Amino acid sequence: MKARSIVVTLTFCFVTALCLAAHLQMGTWKLNESKSKLNPDMGKNHTVVYAADGDSVKITVDGVDGKGKATQNEWTGKFDGKDYPVTGDPDSDTRSYKMVDDHTLAMTIKKGDKVVAEGSIVVSADGKTRTVTVNGTDSKGNQFSSTAVYDKQ
Repeated sequence: MKARSIVVTLTFCFVTALCLAAHLQMGTWKLNESKSKLNPDMGKNHTVVYAADGDSVKITVDGVDGKGKATQNEWTGKFDGKDYPVTGDPDSDTRSYKMVDDHTLAMTIKKGDKVVAEGSIVVSADGKTRTVTVNGTDSKGNQFSSTAVYDKQ
């Protein structure tokens, strides 16, 4: 009986941690350019929305490309480290997100089968900001790094 109680308790803690991590990311996030360190040649994601979509998460990103043209891309999947298709982004075909802990997601972005960028998404302890750090290679083969800070709306 004691072993069963331990298993039930551990399972509950694990499920709670997964729900908390997903919950911290959920909502609308606006770019705080003054706190961000963005590559001036690359686009900017002004608004990012994480919303429940059945048992998955839908991420909608609105911004501008490097030339100032409006962009929107969408991803629907789970935070399980598997590749899910992204639409509306000419620089990537799939993204995967994996929970590292209750405040952090690891992200991998691919074009075809090639990893073009990797990074992390960290929600602050108070849940009011998130920091997205990405390193990769652009479509011209140039290395890039960026840090975008978002405020919860």
